[in-house]
Amino acid sequence: MTLTGQRPQTRLRQIPEARGNAVLGLLSDIRRDRLSLMLGLAERYGDAVRLSMGPKSLYFFNNPDHAKHVLSDNHANYTKGIGLRQAKRVLGDGLLTSEGEVWKRQRKTIAPAFHRDRLSRFAGAVVDEAHALIDRWKARPDGDRVEVVADMTRLTLGVMGKALLDTDLGDQDDLGAAFAVVQDQAMFEMVTLGLLPQTNPLPRQRRFRAASRKLDEAVAELAARRRAEGFEGRDDMLSRLIAEYPDENDAVGRARLKDELITILLAGHETTASTLAWTWYRVSLDPRIRRRMRQEAVDVLGTRDPRFSDLHDLRYIGQVVQETMRLYPAVWLLTRQAKEPDGVGGYPVPAGADVVISPYTLHRHRGYWTDPEKFDPDRFDPGATDRIASRHRYAYLPFGAGPRFCIGNNLGTMEAVLTAAMVAREFRLESVPGHRVVADPMLTLRVRDGLPMTVHRA
Repeated sequence: MTLTGQRPQTRLRQIPEARGNAVLGLLSDIRRDRLSLMLGLAERYGDAVRLSMGPKSLYFFNNPDHAKHVLSDNHANYTKGIGLRQAKRVLGDGLLTSEGEVWKRQRKTIAPAFHRDRLSRFAGAVVDEAHALIDRWKARPDGDRVEVVADMTRLTLGVMGKALLDTDLGDQDDLGAAFAVVQDQAMFEMVTLGLLPQTNPLPRQRRFRAASRKLDEAVAELAARRRAEGFEGRDDMLSRLIAEYPDENDAVGRARLKDELITILLAGHETTASTLAWTWYRVSLDPRIRRRMRQEAVDVLGTRDPRFSDLHDLRYIGQVVQETMRLYPAVWLLTRQAKEPDGVGGYPVPAGADVVISPYTLHRHRGYWTDPEKFDPDRFDPGATDRIASRHRYAYLPFGAGPRFCIGNNLGTMEAVLTAAMVAREFRLESVPGHRVVADPMLTLRVRDGLPMTVHRA
């Protein structure tokens, strides 16, 4: 038998199997501590293992060659996998969860809004929102406590509104909380395999339904406002989507417009907000890194606002952001389902199997990273011994890979670097003693229960 993407003469070997504490044991582990489970599997079984999750078997691959095969070389054999299939009940048919022709049409409609030649214009939105954040913090007493996750969420939502939707989301502060509830429900759908009906009266479901109503109302208001204002001279993503689904009386079109806006807003603001929050936490642990960031910001910018062209010179701050995305990749898990039998790294993958690639564990693979748990921005210095150029391309996947590579990667990176430069120039952030910082692997890798820090003039 010839397996898709696998040479006929290659002899396949049996994949190791993790049985856990009976069949439901691993399901319990996935609900309780997903990150430790993934790291433990990689440590114990190496680059490939099959594990049971309720009635399902998951094939977990932790090798860059395996990631390359599944995400790029033989991507046509794989559809969206476990978690995202269940999340579809929550997020609808947006760019994150859609497949086939629907996905191609959505990508074609949205892609122009993210073209690299637009980034210089988007830089202005980043600077505006960073100034608003800095002004709020300057209005506080020196050493006052701030909630970093909430503040980064407000900033990134503001950037998304101005840069992609040509609208001000400043009056939508509760959108961030609604998106958090939606993320929680999407992950719950994954770990319960979507077996519990959404109509049940659990408090979780009531919170989700309320958050969904809030998001539905918000995107409907955005669309109605834009239709009333008109589209002349506008080429933003909101206008493009409305032009794609122009009939307000078309139920399918309204649903697609809503799903797309919710998905873009969620993915676009949440990933960068998480990256920035993790950046401030890790920088607070090393005064040397903090001083180097501030010195570079002062040397490159002086007292002026940053421009898109400054990204090249804000090299060290860029390395700090890259290192943050290595240890805390916002998209910590990539899931696929095999349409036909395949062979991955010499292991058989049957049709219908759920395949898991985790950037979180790949970014800690000792075969590709020196001292992988250490936060070391210099590892991304092009002149460093541990050079990124000599490392496997698929050992670092903060934005995924293949045709479904994150469409907003350039905007997100620019937003994080310019914001980090402006804030580092003005402030230093200190951790709050006694507060335990814990990673929360939802659809994105968030900071559980927020991140209180004290803010001081630099």
